[in-house]
Amino acid sequence: MNLLLDTHVALWAITDSPKLPQKARDLIASPKTTVWVSAANIWEIAIKHSLGRGDMPVSSQNAMGYFKESGYRFLAIDAEHAIAVEALPAHHQDPFDRMLVAQALVEPMRLMTHDPVVALYSDTIIKI
Repeated sequence: MNLLLDTHVALWAITDSPKLPQKARDLIASPKTTVWVSAANIWEIAIKHSLGRGDMPVSSQNAMGYFKESGYRFLAIDAEHAIAVEALPAHHQDPFDRMLVAQALVEPMRLMTHDPVVALYSDTIIKI
């Protein structure tokens, strides 16, 4: 399975946060799973970390290093992903989450999120 992580899930995974449920840990660690993070994740971390937001505990450069060490693959943002954002229903206004949803739908991948609003976009989204 190709599994794209939303930003908080990705950060919880690399910091071994107790916020990450066992179900998520099992999916991420499964040998049948290829774990992906997006350029949108790195961009979101960079912006929110630079603003001093407490929910972004590491810099984007450090996060990228941790993602690489964890064996995660990186997904670039393509024009097709940007175009797909336009067709999404207005469930969610966060541009980073909308891009992750669009990427997951276009590729296709399973998106893992903790956000119940993001999960409204598709039954292929894994809500933890």
